[in-house]
Amino acid sequence: MATDTLVACAIARAVADSYPVHLLPPVTISCSHEHAAWPGTVSISAVTLHAVVRDIADSLRRSGIDTLVLVNGHGGNYVLGNVVQEASARGERMALFPAPEDWEAARARAGVVTSLLTDMHAGEIETSILLHTSPEVLRPGYETSDHVSDDRRHLLTTGMSAYTDSGVIGRPSLGTAEKGKELLTSLADSFGAYFSLLTSDS
Repeated sequence: MATDTLVACAIARAVADSYPVHLLPPVTISCSHEHAAWPGTVSISAVTLHAVVRDIADSLRRSGIDTLVLVNGHGGNYVLGNVVQEASARGERMALFPAPEDWEAARARAGVVTSLLTDMHAGEIETSILLHTSPEVLRPGYETSDHVSDDRRHLLTTGMSAYTDSGVIGRPSLGTAEKGKELLTSLADSFGAYFSLLTSDS
């Protein structure tokens, strides 16, 4: 139930180890409506998540912090892209990280075999990051839980349960701690362009 938060926090820590940034506590409940078939899944509406992030950004600005990067660990948080679009249009400094291109660069650097399409949920990437940062949270059996479902065109209508019984879509069997370390190193390197853009005076 905490994987996406753990992954986002690991990325944020890797960034903070390399750049002069401050870490905020994670927002641990977001838009996971596609997982509603699994008991224990708790979601808030996209409107609520939008408002929470805007309120946080407004509060930070009142404290003199005018730049915010949203580190997203969950693919269903589509609204975060809108939050950043709107903030940027208002002249505020905000970014969403990592972008798909950052994940693709990290995947290539770490030697992740699974494509980003196939590696949707609890697959090689997430398993590798957790093996590197929080191996104790992985339950036995992930090594034999691979499940591929690349055609997910009706995901938003049917939810994840139409495509997987276990919640896995990807190949966790291919995950390693070494890949996890390289994924985070690559993402930290990719963040350099965001840092330069957000701290530029031009």
